[in-house]
Amino acid sequence: MLLSVVSVAQTARVKGVVLDSNNRPVRAVNVSCNLMNVTTNENGFYSISIPSNQKALVVFTHVSLKKATVSVLLKANEDYEFNLVMNEQAEQMGEIIVTSNNKKQVQGLITIDPVLIRKIPGANAGVENILRTFAGVNANNELSTQYAVRGGNYDENLVYVNEIEIYRPFLIRSGQQEGLSFTNTDLVQNVDFSAGGFQAKFGDKLSSVLDITYRNPTQFGATFEASFLGGSLSMDAVSKNKKWSAITGVRYRNNSLLVNSQDTQTNFTPSFVDVQTNINYQASAKWQWSFLGNISQNKYDYAPLTRVTKFGTIDKPMALSVFYEGQEKDKYNTYFGALKTTFKVSDIFTLKFIGSVFHTLEREYFDILAQYRLGDVDVTIGSQTYGDVSFTKGIGSQFNHARNDLDALIVNSEVKGFLDWKKNAIEWGVKYTRESIRDRLIEYEVIDSAGFSINPPRIDLPKKDEPYTIYEGPLVPYQSVRAKNFNTINRFSGYAQWSRRDKLGAAEVWYNAGVRVHNWEVSGGSIVGKSQFTISSRAQIAVKPDWEADMVFRVSGGLYHQPPFYRELRDATGQVKPNVKAQQSIHFVLGNDYSFKIWDRPFKLVSELYYKSLTDVNTYTIDNVRIRYAASNVAKAYAQGLDLRLNGEFVPGTESWFSFGYLKTEENSADQGYIARPTDQRLKFGILFQDYMPNIPSMKVYLNLVYNTGVPGGSPAYANPYLYQNRLNDYRRVDVGFSKVLIDNTTGLNKKGWLGNCKELAIGLEIFNLFNNQNAITNTWVRDVYSKNEYAIPNYMTRRVFNIKLNARL
Repeated sequence: MLLSVVSVAQTARVKGVVLDSNNRPVRAVNVSCNLMNVTTNENGFYSISIPSNQKALVVFTHVSLKKATVSVLLKANEDYEFNLVMNEQAEQMGEIIVTSNNKKQVQGLITIDPVLIRKIPGANAGVENILRTFAGVNANNELSTQYAVRGGNYDENLVYVNEIEIYRPFLIRSGQQEGLSFTNTDLVQNVDFSAGGFQAKFGDKLSSVLDITYRNPTQFGATFEASFLGGSLSMDAVSKNKKWSAITGVRYRNNSLLVNSQDTQTNFTPSFVDVQTNINYQASAKWQWSFLGNISQNKYDYAPLTRVTKFGTIDKPMALSVFYEGQEKDKYNTYFGALKTTFKVSDIFTLKFIGSVFHTLEREYFDILAQYRLGDVDVTIGSQTYGDVSFTKGIGSQFNHARNDLDALIVNSEVKGFLDWKKNAIEWGVKYTRESIRDRLIEYEVIDSAGFSINPPRIDLPKKDEPYTIYEGPLVPYQSVRAKNFNTINRFSGYAQWSRRDKLGAAEVWYNAGVRVHNWEVSGGSIVGKSQFTISSRAQIAVKPDWEADMVFRVSGGLYHQPPFYRELRDATGQVKPNVKAQQSIHFVLGNDYSFKIWDRPFKLVSELYYKSLTDVNTYTIDNVRIRYAASNVAKAYAQGLDLRLNGEFVPGTESWFSFGYLKTEENSADQGYIARPTDQRLKFGILFQDYMPNIPSMKVYLNLVYNTGVPGGSPAYANPYLYQNRLNDYRRVDVGFSKVLIDNTTGLNKKGWLGNCKELAIGLEIFNLFNNQNAITNTWVRDVYSKNEYAIPNYMTRRVFNIKLNARL
């Protein structure tokens, strides 16, 4: 279909909305250019094709309004949005010259529309919810905002807000504990994402960059949202002299609606609250100050009661029944503040100074006793016990205890410079970071089967074969970790990079080359680590040939290092290994962007082929969202794959996309051979689709579909992956949202009474997990006392859930 209907004619498009002086849509406006004529619809919307690479005169006429004329210069296949306010007094004339702004395109960055972020449904709506639909992004836990990119893990992603690096809590072990993502979507102005091969100005991580910019408001405004999952409120404020501006957001979230849909019945009282503000002060034409602050409190009180999980096959169904005693009380308080000042030394030279402080106080306390019964299910039709456990194969109990506390203080100080000299852009930066960590880790697990305590699989313990043989050895917990760490990490890092846009014959060429350096040292208590140093060089080249087809070719790559953070220094026993090296990765990314038109609407096919070779790999295991590192560098690995994404206006005026990804990633630890890594997600399909009813355009539909093949996981924590490795089932999820727009400043819907000042008002219904798929995140392992077998009982995620949401904007 694409080959047969793609249009490569040398045209561009102008589209937008025509309003009157009262900001009401104007229908029946005649829009003409050369021999092309269109008319605005009842919403004031128009779309017209114009000749490219030449000045084209677009004329707007209406029977009761004065004529407006605009001269437009666009490049081939370019789209430009032009919203016009027509008046009754005088004719209007103007000129628009738009040069192709493909700076982010050639850098390999994906730009996400903030409006789209706020509309797309998801159990954890936000920026991360959109990333799930991208090829190469693995996220199989709808309660978590964590994601893995192209074979990496959750700790290998950079997140920036206003050029300031953002950190996440340390002790989180399950998605339902997370609560709110740092990013408040009500405050967002721009979102860029790179899945690999990114520039040297971005920090020292191996996988991806998420670069977010918050809005700088120009007038008063407010947004409000309420649903069964919580609510949010944001306010925009501007001083009379326009020098001061501020945007502040408050959010509250309660996951009870989602958690109560799982197999485990609980008394669950979560409370996730945060307050964010971004304050800007324009001291002069050359000097600007800004402050970004955040206070977040996540309280998680969890008391499980019962659980019934049915599994097995049609011929041999089984069930696990669990009765719980005890509770879990977790608390995560984070405080973040950053001061940034920008000084424009001259028209071509700019300096930035950034200082930030991140403080997190985390507590994880639980004592939970689980008594279980494993057995066969009665499937005899007509039986009085149909569906119940008819024969018990295993009974036992499991007691989990934890008293974990963490206090982390991270201080950053940074200077950046930017020089725009002729066709060259030179950027550099120097940064100092001090990480102070105080950590107490006390947790253990005791398991018994049929009343007899089970020892861990350790060779230093005598064989335990009760009740058949008397055991006289020590009774020890199945798992036990005790550690107390007080550590400080001092880091110095810097970068320098050069960019240039040029011509190569008739083709446009963009170059970027840069280098990063990083020095760090771990100390604290009796630990004295050695000073370590890395240097990473990176480059990008993009070419836009002078072809009829609008194509951009990109090659990027280089050497990437990830110096260890505190979590990567701590091994499975809780001990800190100060001399863990930085993981190293060589990236190679080959990409192509092909822009074209179908049905006279814009589309783009983005394809990227990548390969990563990793050395000094610090191996790890993932349990739900908790990562445990080996704190060693005895492995090597690779990741290779293909990402495809087709996006465009499948429905006029809306953006949608389809994505497909293939990935293979394996590791070789201590020369034992290559096995799949924990994030080896082979195939990925994602769909983000927007639609509306043609006859009722205020009725909108949003679809979010994700299909991921299963990743290695769900194996017992003590299992050697070289002896036993299990894959979880495929992850399949569809979330759909229906929205009725009651008021929109571009639709002309009536505004009456107290709603007169409301610019937007919509009410919606969301259905999470539309097809009620059972997705498992981990397994619970239960022993059969008779056969000595162990059964993997899937821990299912959320089922189908309905949610009602109200949105308003002033």
